[in-house]
Amino acid sequence: MTALALENLSIRYGTRPVVMDVSLSLAPGRTIGLVGESGSGKSSIANAVVGLAPISGGDILVDGVSAVGRGRRAREARRGVQLIFQDPYSALDPRMSVGDSIAEATLATGRKWTRAERHHRVRELLERVRVHPDRAGDLPGAFSGGQRQRITIARALAGEPQVLIADEVTSALDVSVQGTVLNLLRELQQDLGLSILFISHNLAVVRYMSDEIHVMCGGVIVESGPTEPLLDGPEDPYTRQLLSAVPVLGERMTFEEHVTP
Repeated sequence: MTALALENLSIRYGTRPVVMDVSLSLAPGRTIGLVGESGSGKSSIANAVVGLAPISGGDILVDGVSAVGRGRRAREARRGVQLIFQDPYSALDPRMSVGDSIAEATLATGRKWTRAERHHRVRELLERVRVHPDRAGDLPGAFSGGQRQRITIARALAGEPQVLIADEVTSALDVSVQGTVLNLLRELQQDLGLSILFISHNLAVVRYMSDEIHVMCGGVIVESGPTEPLLDGPEDPYTRQLLSAVPVLGERMTFEEHVTP
């Protein structure tokens, strides 16, 4: 059984196709990196998985159950997936305390919670992401960007997901705090057995996080494989182009073309 599977997924906005026949399979407890430039279709896939974008073809399976459509089984399947948004500054309602935001997300479990149970759960989740639980009553504006992103992770965990979708979760953060968020995600994955679809344009970050990589360009997957072999010996010209844009000690990586005489 796979935690998340995309089967020939296609997404269209009006008459414009943005994702075409994409298939991938995320195993329980593993991380898939989905990489590509802006506009390649990565975030459209993330939105489609959680029901925020309609699909024009194919299927999305969560633990073997279709998550497409408005039916009860599809809604229940989508409960198994939570999305961590890119921008921690806009992801939290500035008028709502962070504790209330997390408490609201517990509704995604489908269970009824007493006030005491929600209060305990909020404190537990804040502790897990290393934000002092006594700050549950504070508004988002009282926190730094890194703290806010950790709070959005706590809110995602409140839904008790099997799968986390991390959509460019470090791109809005200072380099000095990116590592803290990435290490937290890896720790949570190990402790909770989470499966993660990790979306980024940053191949250095994807190398650190992912067991395997799917490279997207123009709405299709152009190359896939285990992380280290793919990044050490990319075959597709687009993947080589992405890697060449990654700074290494102030220089850009280059790849020699091996031409058979």
